[in-house]
Amino acid sequence: MPMITLNNGVEMPQEGFGVYQIDDLSECKQAVKDALEVGYRSIDTAQAYYNEEAVGAAIAESPVSREEIFLTTKVWIDDYGYELTKKSIELSLQKLQTDYLDLVLLHQPFNDYYGAYRALEDLYDEKKIRAIGVSNWSAARLVDLAEFNRIAPAVNQLETNIFYQEQAIRPYLDQYQTRLEAWAPLAQGANNIFTNPVLTEIGKKYNKTPAQVALRFLTQNGIIIIPKSTHKERMQQNINIWDFELTSVELEQIRQLDTGQSLTLDHDAPESVKFFVDYSKNNAPK
Repeated sequence: MPMITLNNGVEMPQEGFGVYQIDDLSECKQAVKDALEVGYRSIDTAQAYYNEEAVGAAIAESPVSREEIFLTTKVWIDDYGYELTKKSIELSLQKLQTDYLDLVLLHQPFNDYYGAYRALEDLYDEKKIRAIGVSNWSAARLVDLAEFNRIAPAVNQLETNIFYQEQAIRPYLDQYQTRLEAWAPLAQGANNIFTNPVLTEIGKKYNKTPAQVALRFLTQNGIIIIPKSTHKERMQQNINIWDFELTSVELEQIRQLDTGQSLTLDHDAPESVKFFVDYSKNNAPK
């Protein structure tokens, strides 16, 4: 598995396994164990996924040592603010059955993210976190956070796939050597991605599926990916993308599929802020 060097020198696998929307804890635990068995060495969870306990249990029971696993979690907006964030990380450490985290991200750019980020900086100094970053940060908010804090985010996890390639933010990520990590790298199945004619035709050449071509496009553009599946054979397919390389012509063909528009929601829209506020009132972990 190729490794990506973050802006603080920490190495992170370029492909990991995501557990978003695997709500059943027994199913999540088995999925993580299967992913580790298949060969994944990076696991991405979050406080708001409600499954940190299952991830921790799977890692504890796996023959793969903790030191071989790159473990990411995310702080939810209800726990933003310096003291709340520090307490939430302690709880995440307990649930994940570990004494350190490889990467911690602020999940959304709302509420007291300044206090939360400064808590992450101090936990980084204390070596409880090996790298810190953000998720769903726009270019403007990224520059704001990077310029007015001590440590530039190592990662910005964004909705990124062949239909929404996040081209506009790339120069700002490069400015701080912040790596782009793709959530929904397969567009959550939208736009008939698994039967897309461009991906299908390219895949025939390499004996690969459209999904494998879509993931390889992202990795060849230096993007970290965290595809999710609860099916072991699909996990295997998603990780078997490192034995072929797309040509410059093929990369350009796929680049033309970019719509420049989110397939989910605009995090800068006032309605989105209200959505997350309402979500927190009804669903956020306590």
